[in-house]
Amino acid sequence: MLPPVRTDPPAVRLDQRSSEPPCIVERLQGWHLPHLDDPAFLPLHPLLQRNLLLSVPRGLASALGRRQSMGSLVLVAREKGPGSKPTILGLIVARPLNRRGSCWEVQHLRLALAAAELPSSPARGHTASSLLREAIQQAPGAVSWIASASSLDHTRLALLRENGFQPQRTERLWRWSIGDAAALASLPAPLQLRPLHRRNAPLLWHLEQATCPAPLRQVLDRRIEDLLERSGGHGWLLIDPDRNEAVAGARWIADHPGGGHQVELSVHPGWNHLLGSATEVLLRRLAPKGDQLWLLSDTDDGARQQWLAQLGAEEHRDVVLMARSLWRRQDAPAVRGAAQRISAVLEQLQPRLQPRRRSVPTPLVRP
Repeated sequence: MLPPVRTDPPAVRLDQRSSEPPCIVERLQGWHLPHLDDPAFLPLHPLLQRNLLLSVPRGLASALGRRQSMGSLVLVAREKGPGSKPTILGLIVARPLNRRGSCWEVQHLRLALAAAELPSSPARGHTASSLLREAIQQAPGAVSWIASASSLDHTRLALLRENGFQPQRTERLWRWSIGDAAALASLPAPLQLRPLHRRNAPLLWHLEQATCPAPLRQVLDRRIEDLLERSGGHGWLLIDPDRNEAVAGARWIADHPGGGHQVELSVHPGWNHLLGSATEVLLRRLAPKGDQLWLLSDTDDGARQQWLAQLGAEEHRDVVLMARSLWRRQDAPAVRGAAQRISAVLEQLQPRLQPRRRSVPTPLVRP
């Protein structure tokens, strides 16, 4: 007698997920603000209110057909099910890093602290993945994305890897509390100190091209106007007038939440000997009143880390910069149209590739 046939359920692949999302993800609206009372969301209230206010003129400009700079994308995830008070599980804030909107950055990804204690709420990993994937889908014109996470935040790093992000480099965050304004050191000849403006912005762009790695440079896709807009016109350059090139530069990036300013210091690879009094002059020009400056340095750049330590800067944490590129499938009509255009071009080149030979007439042979 044959043994009974075992009918196990079919195996389910790990990448197969339920078609129904574990939570509702939608754009930020005005009625969401009173329900964003979790301690994880309170520091972001000024940013969220500003985004809602700016969405009105952007909507009017798009309705009138006028082109305007892109704003941040804010999505919230709330719990499913009926209820008088919706439970906000998390939110994500993404912003474009250039005017064309080809590169976007995950600026904030916060999950509610109180939602973790609710038995009916989905897993925090599912909520974060839903927010991140929906932001990638809704960002207009996005071709690449970047995100950062602490090297000790293994949960966030795993989340980014699951969604296609790959590490680009590891940077160390430094804070330099500038004391009383000291006498500025003299610059080595023939270098000249110049403020950043529109006329010398191309020199800064060439400096960024020389200092940024090629893979990251392709992801960021920055142009001259992007550097000017991001810095707000606050920056200084060390220019070699003989070669008409910028050998070092420092520019303002943003106000840091911990107080002070976040700045970016760039030194040409061939001028690393300027790390010292010359680069200190650049940083002091950005904060002449003794503010705090926050800088990032590559962990593989030992010379810069040693100089920052000698300067009196304090180490805070290591940050992993991650990036991913998007491949969007084209529609079938567009693919067919492209194939027809290619075949038309090849048909025009056909006589050149394979010239037609005239038939040789058969000679008449008399009997």
